Amino acid sequence: MIGTTLASWPPAVAIPDRDYWRAQIKCQAACPVHTDSRGYVRAIAEGDYELGYLIARGPNPLASICGRVCGAPCEVACRRGDLDKPIAIRALKRFLCERFGPETRGAAGLIDVLKEAARRCAPRPCQDVDELLPLLQSLLDGDVELGAGQSVGIVGSGPAGIACAHDLALLGFEVTLYEMEPVLAGMLAVGIPEYRLPRDLIRAEVQVVLDLGVKAVTGCQVGKDLPFPELRQRHQAVVVAVGAKRSRSLPIPGVDGPGVIGGVEFLRDVALGEPPTLGRKVVVIGGGNVAYDVGRSVLRQIALDAARTALRGSGVGEVHLCSLESLDEMPADDVEIIEGGEEGILRHNSLGPVEIQRDGAGQVEAVVFRKCLRVFDEQHRFAPLFDDSQREVIECESVLLSVGQGIDVSFLDPARDGVKLSERGLVECDPVTGRTSAPEVFIAGDLAYGTRLLIHAVASGKRVAREVYAALTGRTISHRQTELHLSLPRYGREPAYEHRGRLHIPTTSPAERLRSPAAPVELGYDEERARLEAGRCLDCGVNTIFDGERCILCGGCVDVCPELCLRIVSCDRLAGAAELKPEVVEAQLDGTPPAQASAILKDETICIRCALCAERCPTGAITIERFQFQENPTCQTD
Repeated sequence: MIGTTLASWPPAVAIPDRDYWRAQIKCQAACPVHTDSRGYVRAIAEGDYELGYLIARGPNPLASICGRVCGAPCEVACRRGDLDKPIAIRALKRFLCERFGPETRGAAGLIDVLKEAARRCAPRPCQDVDELLPLLQSLLDGDVELGAGQSVGIVGSGPAGIACAHDLALLGFEVTLYEMEPVLAGMLAVGIPEYRLPRDLIRAEVQVVLDLGVKAVTGCQVGKDLPFPELRQRHQAVVVAVGAKRSRSLPIPGVDGPGVIGGVEFLRDVALGEPPTLGRKVVVIGGGNVAYDVGRSVLRQIALDAARTALRGSGVGEVHLCSLESLDEMPADDVEIIEGGEEGILRHNSLGPVEIQRDGAGQVEAVVFRKCLRVFDEQHRFAPLFDDSQREVIECESVLLSVGQGIDVSFLDPARDGVKLSERGLVECDPVTGRTSAPEVFIAGDLAYGTRLLIHAVASGKRVAREVYAALTGRTISHRQTELHLSLPRYGREPAYEHRGRLHIPTTSPAERLRSPAAPVELGYDEERARLEAGRCLDCGVNTIFDGERCILCGGCVDVCPELCLRIVSCDRLAGAAELKPEVVEAQLDGTPPAQASAILKDETICIRCALCAERCPTGAITIERFQFQENPTCQTD
């Protein structure tokens, strides 16, 4: 019997099929654009850095940016995390991009490399529907026809808009980006601090898209500078990809007036070189990553002001971050909390704001909080419970609110534009395709499904590009999938790979970070550390394949397995997939009672792909094979 998956005991099992093997590559399955992270990590381990970059860049036009600030759902899913700590996938992507990305090669150089790769490259191990190279190859071969120069306008140049423009340009459309800010890239440029995302890198990544022929109009607010109906007249299709750029307020006394600023608005002002005057004591209300971006940016601004004016002294330059959640419940990433503490953020947990106190002149002088006993109820619904008898007053001169973000779609008129809005004032659309009730009006990014990660916005923009292509050409981009298992007779691993701990990503010291708002925090891996970290990857595209015809049930594989992930059980104890119903099993056994027949169970969650079972097998019933697949784009007429 082919190896199965052991999830519990008694075992609930599944017989491997195509979806099973794809799901084993957990990092790729978790990535919204299905980047073959395992592929580029293993390329680093083997020293093939250019191949690694091509794999990383394949489905992601913002690979260099993601190498710095991606939320990395691939790392959350990484199977190595079940053993000890996940692979530092994002940092390894940065390692590749710093060598071969547009920040090094320039936009034109990168485009030339990608085109040449499309002409000469053999299929990569695991290329999904979002891959760039198969699309380019299909365009070159004529399997996918270009759009006939139709015009598409995109409102918003954040990650969703940029990704959509990138793919539409490749598909032969004339694309124009409309951005209300004076710079392109949306919240990437005005919402992420420079110490996390260098501005030169953003410009280099965006220039690649512009060099594909995309036009851009900055400082243009749709609805104010350009009416939405006029925008629709200019283009055959319009994609609305505006982000969540408005901070939510709080319904408490004193919130309206000077000295209370939205966190998103503050980050924008800092990014554009127009930071507001905050004073020396600041309270940030919120517990997420954006709250830490705000608080850490305030610290840098205070340090900069102090350096300019030589103001030093105890009790000055205080930034208090006050979170409704406990430390364990805070939505901010652990690294943000740790680095924020290193830099001087004064964290206060389990506090809910009650009032912002002002003096006789209307200036902020303190915030009153009450103790939060719980944030969520038993069903994990947001239902905070407070103790009004426990109050805390924190003196300050400014308050920055980071308690959520909203989206402004006031430029849309449902009656005029035929675009339906929900009760919450958001556009009704299919969150997958981005189609709205108005013909040729599409939605991408935060507006389609709410605030998520950067990489979700990229995925949304790419999906909407395919929908626009279908709407304007009458042809749908479909995919022909090919797959195979490639035997690996010489399979081997790095010495002691299973015992290596995750390598710390080098950072600058807190003192160095605060010298400038642009001073980097994370430095990334050098070549030696990158290869060591990449060598920890379990290479989940590699599988142990069991041949029941050759197995003699000696149990050697079970005995030698260092992770105890194999078992031999009688078939009457199997439960799970439909193929394993008792009557089906009995029929497959050709008359042998299930209690007298055996199956090999494999727990995929703990297998480290060491191949000891295959080496131990005396009959060659266990082989080590790599699963590969490729989705080749083609066109179908609707």
